[in-house]
Amino acid sequence: MDRFDPRGKVNRALLVGVSEYEFTRPKHRDGVPGQLPAVAHNLAVLVRALERGGVLRPLEITVARSPRLADFRHSLRAAAGSAEGLLLLYFAGHGAVPSAGDELWLQMRDAEVVRGETAGFEGAARFTNVLRILANSHAERIVVVLDCCNAGNAARVWEAVERPDVRRRVSVLMSVQANHRIDAGDADTPTPFTARLVELLTSGIEDQEGEGQGEEGRGDEVHFLALAEALRAYMSTHHRTERGEAWEPQSRTENPPVDVVLGIRAGAGRTVGSRAEAVGAGPASRPASGRRRRRAFVARVRAAAARLRSAAVGPGALRSSAPAPNRPPGQALGGRSTRRAAVVLLVLAAALGLVGYFVVDNAASDRSTCGPPVELRLLTDPDLESTVRKAADTYLTSAANTTGGGCRRSGITVYGAGSAAVVAGLRDQSDPWQRPVSDDTDPQRDIGPQPDIWIPGTLATAARARSFGVARTYVTLVPDTVPFAYSPMVLSLPQGIAEDTVRDRTGDSLAGLRAKLARRDKNASVRRPDPEYTDSALLATVGLYGPGKADVGRAEGSVAQTGPPAPTAGDLLCTLPDNADTDRSTAALVPEFLMVSGVGCDRTTRTPRMAEYPDDVPGLTPTFVRVRWKDGDRDEAARDDAVQRFHDWLTGTGLGVFGQDGFRAPSGARAFLAAHDSATGLISDPGRPAGAAGAEAMDTALNQYRNAKGPGRVLFLLDSSGSMAGLWQGSGGAPGILKQSLGGLGTQDEYGVWSVASPGRSPYAELLPFGPHKRGDAERALDRAAVKDAEADPYGALKAALDTMAQKGRDDDRPELIVFLTDDEDDNHLTAKGHLDELLTSARTKGVPVVMAALDSGGCAKGRPDQRISDASGGRCLDTKGDLVAGLRDEVARTGTGDE
Repeated sequence: MDRFDPRGKVNRALLVGVSEYEFTRPKHRDGVPGQLPAVAHNLAVLVRALERGGVLRPLEITVARSPRLADFRHSLRAAAGSAEGLLLLYFAGHGAVPSAGDELWLQMRDAEVVRGETAGFEGAARFTNVLRILANSHAERIVVVLDCCNAGNAARVWEAVERPDVRRRVSVLMSVQANHRIDAGDADTPTPFTARLVELLTSGIEDQEGEGQGEEGRGDEVHFLALAEALRAYMSTHHRTERGEAWEPQSRTENPPVDVVLGIRAGAGRTVGSRAEAVGAGPASRPASGRRRRRAFVARVRAAAARLRSAAVGPGALRSSAPAPNRPPGQALGGRSTRRAAVVLLVLAAALGLVGYFVVDNAASDRSTCGPPVELRLLTDPDLESTVRKAADTYLTSAANTTGGGCRRSGITVYGAGSAAVVAGLRDQSDPWQRPVSDDTDPQRDIGPQPDIWIPGTLATAARARSFGVARTYVTLVPDTVPFAYSPMVLSLPQGIAEDTVRDRTGDSLAGLRAKLARRDKNASVRRPDPEYTDSALLATVGLYGPGKADVGRAEGSVAQTGPPAPTAGDLLCTLPDNADTDRSTAALVPEFLMVSGVGCDRTTRTPRMAEYPDDVPGLTPTFVRVRWKDGDRDEAARDDAVQRFHDWLTGTGLGVFGQDGFRAPSGARAFLAAHDSATGLISDPGRPAGAAGAEAMDTALNQYRNAKGPGRVLFLLDSSGSMAGLWQGSGGAPGILKQSLGGLGTQDEYGVWSVASPGRSPYAELLPFGPHKRGDAERALDRAAVKDAEADPYGALKAALDTMAQKGRDDDRPELIVFLTDDEDDNHLTAKGHLDELLTSARTKGVPVVMAALDSGGCAKGRPDQRISDASGGRCLDTKGDLVAGLRDEVARTGTGDE
């Protein structure tokens, strides 16, 4: 059998334990059954087991304690995005299944069970979507461990995955068979399943086959397959589900399986706690020392106590097989029996004179007494996210974040979000950020969890986010008065078209540098990322428009490109090498630090670049902002202390991380914070920097950008064929998805909706006539949309849409967009002889971008019609492997003027 050993690779573990819920029955009619205090113990013991296991380093383990759904999604994406070897996801909490269907929903802190709905649950993660996020990871192997009621329902989701590469990489270990609720243990101990899981990870598995075999048939290495079998054998023998049936953990992995090493048992030739134990040191006949004999005897006492506990809560002992009266299923049972077993253990230990040993043994490592650290949430600009994450990771294991007993003081979750969305969220949407009330405005979904810390790209952005209106605000921003680092905006050019001398690369405006570039290379062009998404792109836009009454349309035309702009400066630099001609003749307006730290695609960059320094484009000035939320003071003192400690470290020792990534000092001579080789194409002293950005100038530039070409036109094509019936209802259904994208359209924009089905001659029917609309009228039209008993003709509908939009835009340069939302069930109409080639030709010549939004995880696979159509038109392909809803909102917002 093949074996995957992740040691030495870049591994990640995300441990999610939901012990506290905001809505529980009977107080809340739509709440979950109750709190799960045992789950809090799960995280503490599992972290220690994994750290001692030798596969995952402490820095590679992230713990999410009772996260809300938005927190969970961001943490999962972060873990998936950074893992290269092993990616481990552990979840413990309430697991639910709808009354109709087999889907498993992992219920987070803000979970609610809305009566009458069968499609899902509020505040819960659908396991299908969890797998989709995991599938986007570059990790070689992915292991999912679920300790929750109904965990076995995940097996059916795994089996239904169409992509064989996902099933090949993902192994799932489930605590119980499908449609069974389980005992969560009592408030003083871990849950039964995780307790046994940790014991096996720590002590090894007897009679495990394969490499790493140790004494007495016990493998030094703990493998996934042996772990799954050992758990099934033990739990089915010693425990019962709430139905009174045998409790049988399940597992799924590829066939033939590739086993995964998850840990090395304690004492297997490594240091554990405060003592090193060498397995097999010396002949087998060598008599054991008194200390070793006592340890062995203690192990037997512990095993006996475990058997006593199991017998006490096993079938027919102290409880019936039916759930206890007046107790919601799936919660703590057996508290008295566990304590009774503990008493037996202590009495036995006292009789043998071993109580003192137990105390010493359990305190051998101070980490065993560590309480859960405060978890801080850090929101940052997407261009800064990589560097900020490096800094946070460095801080987590630093002396500044460690107590004298070796415990972590805090954990930090880092996530990035679009700059314009964050400013609007903090300034105008602090109430729905705390408690989303509609699909239209949901910052938790669109941005992420409520941050404790915000690091924007400029001090001016913090000023833009402050609320000065009469509307009530639920957030207070406390920014530092000065930034802690600096990075100028530069024109990054291929060496072949850059100026030769330092003098010619500095001391000029952006317009002047571009004029000289045009004289050197008449084919040269300049690109800039999306000003809606990052502060650096908006700063570049401030410089691009210049002072006074700029000709914004002309300025935007000078950086125009096919398709939407790259979201970040890093993405922009990564896309340039896609075309050899582009790479030789295209300049990029980006922050200087990216030319040092790299952008994740250096290996594919064909042309070395040099920086030219415009003296009228404001630079990046990352600033630390403390964010306080109304009614968020339950642990205010501890949270304030954790934030202050991180602030002091970041603006002191932590600047070394920013220096390594190419940042400069925020004042004075603006020297680099760390030495850098001149081969990076930078200039150590580029001369007088541009003045700092002003909040008003940035807001003005953003509004000018949004309205640069006037109101937009969008034609929505909604697949209404019979196959869409299962994708129609609710906010996640096709009409609901289109409704969520309307926020990017204002009253001056023109748009319409076609229902795409072919019951008669026409491939479409007009659902909403083309023109300007009030949003409510458009939503009511979508509410009237219905599935038809007919196929869709995507070829005929798209061809007609391209002709219609080309005709409307023949006399102006207003932005236009076609959106086709479909399940791809009727793609045979696209692939019929000659149809696709004809459609691709039309898409190339009409000049109207097409967003193909496929309600299918493989819709945008390379070579698929959706991907080819969007590429040919200069549009974008979206499918359910990514966040389709957010992507569609972004594309529509780029075309429209937005709500007014």
